[in-house]
Amino acid sequence: MAITRQVITALDPRGVDLLGTKNVALKLADDQNIVSGSLLTVESNHFCVLKSRGAILQVYETGQYPLTTPDKPLFGSISQGFFGGSSPWVYEVIYINRSKLLVRSAGTATTAEMAEVSWQADYYIHIDTKQEALDLIQHLPFNGSVINTDEISAYAGPAIEQAINQVIQVTPLENINERIGELRESVKGHLADFLRVYGIMLNDLKILVLPKDERMRQLISLKAFGLTPIEAVRYYLAMSMANAGLVSAPNAAVGAPFNIGSQVLGTIPLGEAAGFRGTGPAT
Repeated sequence: MAITRQVITALDPRGVDLLGTKNVALKLADDQNIVSGSLLTVESNHFCVLKSRGAILQVYETGQYPLTTPDKPLFGSISQGFFGGSSPWVYEVIYINRSKLLVRSAGTATTAEMAEVSWQADYYIHIDTKQEALDLIQHLPFNGSVINTDEISAYAGPAIEQAINQVIQVTPLENINERIGELRESVKGHLADFLRVYGIMLNDLKILVLPKDERMRQLISLKAFGLTPIEAVRYYLAMSMANAGLVSAPNAAVGAPFNIGSQVLGTIPLGEAAGFRGTGPAT
């Protein structure tokens, strides 16, 4: 059986990068065509790791490299015929993305008053050196043929959540924004230490924390204008009434009764309401 030598690359036939902006690592396993003389191509934004039977043979940087593997052309064809058309040596070519990639993690936490808030962390990661590429391959397992940013997010999520809870759980809801800088530094330190084990470097980090309940979010926004808690509730009520098309919304905002002509519409005192019981409509 003839051996087919080929160009091994992380680009598809149209020249599109298979790693793209989501995949951190891509594994190509081919027991037929990865043989001596195959040309390995590594793009400028990639590393490449060659493995055989679980052992790492070489790590390549940008360039083109002819592969030299134990299955020499003559003996390779004989061994493939002997093993039913498959090479006894299984090779894996793993491409590592060294570009900056965006990762997003999200979750929930509770404040000092046990109010629930949602958080979102957006951060950039990259792999700089051959050693870091090796650390990634050795410590982060493949679940299929790729490792993508969603898997990085799943691994890093608990580390981020732990750092966020250390600050959020002892902070009142209205004071969270005042401690956002401290929160960001805490998350950045925990996350950088966690990712370093996998050979991943952390770049920019952005943290966003918001009340999970939309009503609470609006009340806090109103209070930020300098309103008292009672005023904030009145203005929230007024906005809800205005959205429903009620003309009495301005009265709710200032806490005044609503007048139609000379008649004041408002709450009837309990004493007067008792006089209407069983007597039918007032005249």
